Amino acid sequence: MFWTKSITRTLVSWCRSTKQEGVDFVKVSTKGRYALRVMVDLALHDAGAFIPLRDISERQDITVKYLEQIIPALNKAGYLRSARGNAGGYQLARHPREYTVGEILRATEGTLAPVACLDDTPNCCPRQTSCPTLGFWEGLNRVINDYVDSVTLQDLIDRFATESGDNYCI
Repeated sequence: MFWTKSITRTLVSWCRSTKQEGVDFVKVSTKGRYALRVMVDLALHDAGAFIPLRDISERQDITVKYLEQIIPALNKAGYLRSARGNAGGYQLARHPREYTVGEILRATEGTLAPVACLDDTPNCCPRQTSCPTLGFWEGLNRVINDYVDSVTLQDLIDRFATESGDNYCI
């Protein structure tokens, strides 16, 4: 249980919004944070068998009902394998080093753009040619995406193992 609480604190602190003068620059929803926790949990507990939602629920302190809202997005993105029945549950479809935090968050959050005008590619904002702040928002968007795309599930696991002194069970 120790590792679960510690990794939860680490993930929440990484995903918490950055506020400056009362403005939210980036805010990952509970759904996105929990999706990341689910993926880390599945990676940490991969023993070759499918993992039931109730086990993830107990370890992560997330209701099964809420997990049932998150899992379809991860399934649709092709990140999970699933099986029904008594031995049913979920497991990662790939190795943890093959998932980035960015792709997991985008599966549940959609775009990670800090402002609405960057949600579309190409930018369809009618003010784009006359907006003095567009370059700043594009730069921030690049930094956010570069960062979340540079961190893998395996990186989260390795960082946690280092910070916790390998004091967790798989």
